[in-house]
Amino acid sequence: MSKINLNRIKSVLAEKNRNGKDLASHLGKTETTVSRWCTNEIQPSIETLYEISKYLKVDIRELLVSTAGKL
Repeated sequence: MSKINLNRIKSVLAEKNRNGKDLASHLGKTETTVSRWCTNEIQPSIETLYEISKYLKVDIRELLVSTAGKL
């Protein structure tokens, strides 16, 4: 089964000129965990997505890949 991209964390970090190391530090997570989120290897919880959205000052929906037109 191919990996499905569910989040846009890596893209939004780049748009906001932030990096995974800073996000990991802010959230109290390891850089490895954030890297795995950024590559869509694993997904953060909804609660963590909310914290990421607050940190990046974006709507939580901007962190998710849209399913519009894919249904």
